[in-house]
This record gives sequence, C-alpha cells and structure tokens, in this order.
Amino acid sequence: MAILVSIFPVLLWTLMAFQANSLQAKGIQVLPPVNFTLTVSALAEVLLQWKPNPDQEEKNYTIRYDVEIMTPERDEYDTKKTCSTRMAVLHNGFSARIRTLLLYTNSQIKSNWVTAKLQAPPGAVETSVTNLSCVICTAVNNTASLHCTWLAGKAAPEDTKYFLFYRYNNYTEECQEYSKDKWERNIGCRFSSTYIETSETDEVIVIHINGSSNGTAIKPFEQIFNQNAIQKVNPPRNVTMSLKQNNLLVKWEMPASSFLKECFKYELNIYNWKMGYKQILETELNSFSLRIDDTCRYSIQIRANHQSWCTEGFWSDWTEPLYIGKNQPRTPVDSKTYTVLIALIVSICSMALLIAIICRKYHVWSRLFPPIPTPQNSLKNLFLNKSYQRARTYTSETETEVGSCFEDLGSYTEDLYSDVLEDS
Repeated sequence: MAILVSIFPVLLWTLMAFQANSLQAKGIQVLPPVNFTLTVSALAEVLLQWKPNPDQEEKNYTIRYDVEIMTPERDEYDTKKTCSTRMAVLHNGFSARIRTLLLYTNSQIKSNWVTAKLQAPPGAVETSVTNLSCVICTAVNNTASLHCTWLAGKAAPEDTKYFLFYRYNNYTEECQEYSKDKWERNIGCRFSSTYIETSETDEVIVIHINGSSNGTAIKPFEQIFNQNAIQKVNPPRNVTMSLKQNNLLVKWEMPASSFLKECFKYELNIYNWKMGYKQILETELNSFSLRIDDTCRYSIQIRANHQSWCTEGFWSDWTEPLYIGKNQPRTPVDSKTYTVLIALIVSICSMALLIAIICRKYHVWSRLFPPIPTPQNSLKNLFLNKSYQRARTYTSETETEVGSCFEDLGSYTEDLYSDVLEDS
C-alpha cells in the first residue's frame, strides 16, 4: 500500500506531462502575461497588476495565473483575476513573478515566468528603529487604545526624528503623542483612541515608522501585528470569596471580551501574610477551591489571558486584592510610621556623630570634665614607709612564733623518749 501511495504522484505527474505535450503537439502555445507591475497601495500593502497576453488564444481553454511572492517571504497562489493585493513589510523591498496557466480538460500548460521588483526604500544602515513592541488596551466602553515603544537605531544621529503611523483595515493615522529619550528622539507613541474594533479577532495592525535627520537618510521600518497577539486582556470581573471551615472558594466572571469563555486561562496570586509567602496557581475554570489555614490572613488576586489556541496575548492587570482570615496585613499608615521612625533614628545617629566630632576637635570634653589633681610624692612615701614597717613587724612576729613552736616540739620528744625507757 505504501508503495502505491508513493508511486501515485509520479504517475499523475507523468500523465499531466504527457497531456501537456499532446496539447503542445497540437500547436497550442501558452504565452506569459504582459505589463506586470507592482504598486504600493497602502502601508505594507502591494498591488500586483498584469494583463493577458494579447496573442494568447483562448478558444475553449481556461486561463489562470500562477503568482509567486519571492521576497520578503515566499508564498504561492493562483487566481483567475488580473490583479492581486498582498500584505507584506516593505522596508527591505518586494519581488514577485507570475505566469499563465492554460487548463484544458484534465491537463495544463505553463508559460514562462515574468518578474517584477520593488526596491527597498533608501536609508543608512542601522538607522531604523529596533525592538518595536505594541499593546492594545480595551476600555470599559470597548474603545481601544494603542501604545508602542521602540529603540533608536545604533547609527541614528542625535537629531533623528521618528514618526509612527498605524493602519487598521482602510484607516491610517499618525501619532500625535510621543515619549522621548535623553536626546529628545521619539521612542514611544500612544493613541488614546483608535479605529481598532475590539470585537474583531482575526484582523492585523500595520505599524510604520520612518524618520528624518539633517545629515543622514533614516531607513523606515514596518511590522505587522496580529490584533489578538498584542491585545492586553481585561481583568476578570466580580471576584468573590467564601470560607467554610478550612476550604476557600474563589469565583469570578470572564473578562469583558468578544472571545468565548473557553478561550481564557487564569492565574491566582495567593499571599499568606502570617507566613510571608505566596503561591501562583493556574486554572482554566471560573472558580478555584483551596484548603487553607484559617488562622492566617490571606490576600487573593486574579489575572487573565487567552489560551494559546485562541492566540495568546498579554496578561491582564491583577485584580484588586481581596482579604480573608484573621491576620491583618501591614497598612499604608504602618508603612509611613516605619519610614518616619527609620528616618528619625538615622537623624539622631547622624547628629550624635557630628557632636562627637566637634567635641573631639575643639577639646570640649577636657573643658567640661577637667582631670583630678594627683597627690604629692611625700604623702606617697609616707604610706610606703608605714607599709614597710608593718611588713617587718609581721615578719618578726612570725619568726618568734615559729621558733617557740620548734622548742615545744623538742621538749615533747624528750619526754616521750624518757617514758619509753622507764617502761623497758
């Protein structure tokens, strides 16, 4: 079976080639299109146009056109029309080619290719912006704002001025609110309101940034974003908590969005104020149950994002924290009190150190606490003489007592010796 599957495409190609050769044998020719042109019709959009070859015989044949995009990204398709619109970034140029396909019954003949090319716009190397990123935020009234940031090119002069445009469907708008770097170059843009439809899910947004400088040509830059991929999801709504014994149950509603309920995933940030640690838990449901220590104080926050199969965007902001349990978290007033105390302690220590340095430098301590006068030497010698005489007296008395002790011991020995002789 596997052999038949591998052989079948070869047989089909051989049959089509045979049929094509038979058509050519009948004198049927396939001529390429004429007047093939490429025109920039909008930001990051090219209009491809051509005309059928006037010498091409039509009769009962079906004519289609095979179109191949070569740069910036290769793509191939066929069409019956004599024009086509393609979306692509154009800062590096664009090239395509086209040929005629003549179809008759189950066979087809292809003409030679005709090629056209758009040159890349002028500009010095590494002067275009880099690290472009954009975020779409949806307000409560479903209006969308757009915020983009970028970095200036490595070779961009300090006097470079960048200008941003965005295109959504047929709407094109230039930025009016820029943020700047230290050289006053535009490195960010914000649209408070846009033409972006928040209910659409598969649209694209084109960002085009060009620039100008007095001495250097600035190369433009384009990027195409999927609307879902850069959309910042709204936070979950109506978050509630309930505690029954040690079981904590958290419930919420999906964010305000045109996406289905199944497209969302959630993260819970659960912080234990008593133990001082947090947990980040994930779920795809709209409720979460957790066993906790009911003697501790907890805070819970939730944020949302799209599932990967719904085109994952940016995580929403965390919801406002909800508290449950007995422990009280540190309030902003407590934090201010601690800050004041720390500042007061630092000030007191600094003042004490400064006073100590001043006192040492100007000998304040010696003036406030003068030294006690030392006694004269005659008084000291008097005490030394008296001490010496006392020591001599004590020594003489000790010698007298030791001598009398030895005399008593000798007389006692003589008496004992006399008693022993009398008994014998």
